[in-house]
Amino acid sequence: MTEKTRGQPDKRRAIVNGALTLFARDGYTRASLDAIAAEAGVSNRTIYNHFNDKAELFQTVIQESSQRVADRLIDLVDRHLGKVVDLEEDLVALGLAWLGVLTSDLAPHFALVRQINAEVEHIPPVALTAWQEIGPNHVRHELANRLRQIADRHTLTIDDPALAAGHLMLLISADNLTDRSALHDKAELTAMVSAGIRTFLYGYKPRERHRPESAGPASAPRPTKP
Repeated sequence: MTEKTRGQPDKRRAIVNGALTLFARDGYTRASLDAIAAEAGVSNRTIYNHFNDKAELFQTVIQESSQRVADRLIDLVDRHLGKVVDLEEDLVALGLAWLGVLTSDLAPHFALVRQINAEVEHIPPVALTAWQEIGPNHVRHELANRLRQIADRHTLTIDDPALAAGHLMLLISADNLTDRSALHDKAELTAMVSAGIRTFLYGYKPRERHRPESAGPASAPRPTKP
């Protein structure tokens, strides 16, 4: 393996990381390959050695970024719901850890998602599909599986686990915050997540079993003759 060949993965990684920074900051439309090359510390020609065009680079960025986030969130789901001790406490802990990802090293991904939502009509459709399938849909599927297992133990009543997973994701979403700076306010986050989890548990609480109505009071048995 030559020195040049060994350096190619590092060049590609620098390009993808630089592109993520620029796409997250400027959006798909405004981020230029010249600016991405400067951010990555490479030439335009080097970018074209790895990617055909900006659309392919963007698709690669969103796929790889979504995979990292999905892996992190699924790990949290497994950690907090793999063995439930107190369902409400475990769900609140999951919600807080979930929101913690937004301010972690993966924060650029969520800035990128906000840019995608702002200019969705300009994003290549194949990139949107890749993002949904690798990211949100994959996470929702794994969360649905965990909720199905919990429901099977009669802790919740869930007819559609995928729908329930979607509801849970919305109830612990940062979109519920009026000010994103609250992501750093533990007390406010805990209050918001706790309220969301209580709403979820109320909506999916076990159904009461009703006895069938009788036609009337049961008649006393007739005494038998000795």
